Amino acid sequence: MSVYLPTLKQLQYLVALRDAGHFGRAAEASFVTQSTLSAGIRELETLIGVVLVERTRRVVRFTPLGESIVAKARTVLREAEELTDMARAAGRPLSGEMRMSVIPTIAPFLLPQLLPRLRRDYPELKLYLREEPSAAACEGLHHGRTDCVLLALPYACGEVETAPLFDDRLFLAVPGNDAGSDTTPMVADDIDAERLLLLEDGHCLKDHALRACEQPEARGQAMMMGTSLHTIVQMVDNGLGTTMLPQMAIDAGILDNTAVSARPIEAQNASRRIALVWRRASPRERDFRLLAEVLATHRT
Repeated sequence: MSVYLPTLKQLQYLVALRDAGHFGRAAEASFVTQSTLSAGIRELETLIGVVLVERTRRVVRFTPLGESIVAKARTVLREAEELTDMARAAGRPLSGEMRMSVIPTIAPFLLPQLLPRLRRDYPELKLYLREEPSAAACEGLHHGRTDCVLLALPYACGEVETAPLFDDRLFLAVPGNDAGSDTTPMVADDIDAERLLLLEDGHCLKDHALRACEQPEARGQAMMMGTSLHTIVQMVDNGLGTTMLPQMAIDAGILDNTAVSARPIEAQNASRRIALVWRRASPRERDFRLLAEVLATHRT
């Protein structure tokens, strides 16, 4: 007796539609036409004999069973990818495709110095990068959209393996016309939480900055203003407040052409730990640990 099973392609189309919420965008993300993607999902529905997606002109709505099947499809697709990963891991180290998410408070400051060396030393590695906030990066990791994440700890990223790379000290950035704008250390208790400009929710640096303040009440007082450290630095330069900056951003020149001063902070938690994380039991663990060694060694 023949048993007809869903194909991986059909499951990919279904997951793409759930992520995009729109047939056209899902088709574009899947590199197929909209009619091809729609037909694939209809074939899947016919095969299993249930409706997974309610279609209207304006809305794509998944049925409760459709949501459950999407969750299972993610697992199936992730495990299918791991079959390929197992074969790749048995071959040359750091070769083939690898998808890495990097948070925005690391990517523009660390990658420019690391990527050229990585391409030189491991030319067979095809590294696809995705810049996104910590919450989205960890979600993508567990959903199989990415293979590993370059992250700043502490951050709750779920069931992951972690390879710490180095500690990144935090500094208080103050306007040039601030009476206290010098390079002497700033005691955490003296930081004015009401003047603190932070990244919006979803960026782990916001939580690291509040930890460094050592003021529990600061969470409700601090101003969360933007999605970019560069934008916030310009706000500080215009006298609108202060902010927390990591050492790597300062070393990369984020304060160039500004009058902003960076003051070290005297506090137990005035640093964040840069780490590479990946899903537990990944067959590419050896590759990820080697990549972590390379990233830590190549940092200048």
